[in-house]
Amino acid sequence: MSERLFGYARVSTREQKEDRQVAALRSFGVEENRIVVEKRSGKDFQRPLYQRLGSRLRPGDVLVVKSIDRLGRNYDEILSQWALLTRERRVAVVVLDMPLLDTREGRDLTGTLVADIVLQLLSYVAQTEREFLRQRQAEGIAAAREKGVRFGRRPLPVPERFDAVARRWRDGEISAVQAGKELGLSRHTFTRRTRELYCHGGVNVI
Repeated sequence: MSERLFGYARVSTREQKEDRQVAALRSFGVEENRIVVEKRSGKDFQRPLYQRLGSRLRPGDVLVVKSIDRLGRNYDEILSQWALLTRERRVAVVVLDMPLLDTREGRDLTGTLVADIVLQLLSYVAQTEREFLRQRQAEGIAAAREKGVRFGRRPLPVPERFDAVARRWRDGEISAVQAGKELGLSRHTFTRRTRELYCHGGVNVI
């Protein structure tokens, strides 16, 4: 039985394009109906389409990816998944951007050793790139907050009578439910906005 080629392409967001990956898989000879494109993070292998593809793979099949980071971005999980595919399930893996990572027939002991070393190096690079990206994102958010940039939904405008109604509620003249009704707000929204506007360091300032 001739080997069956399967291709896997992955992008992290819906805005990213997978065209170059798919074109490379086609050029290698993977048929259109055996190319899986998934739009998920590479932080782990709990990806629905990848798992479904894995269930189709049989001993002797070949899984083709354009680069190791398209397979995943977690060092330990890449190594574990590679061993699962190539040793336990006897599926060959081909990484197009790195010819040394080709586990099809014909490799001697030295070739296998070199492939294992290259795999560990590239897996490490894939994970560190992901960690650097997350660090840069966190630093960017922190810098933006220092400049006064606010994230999330904008708060609803405060009704004109909010101060007066809030004082009556504080003085026990009306309940939070009644205060909310007078202002056209729910009880939860009224009490939350009161805390946001008037409480500083646990002290009520109205």
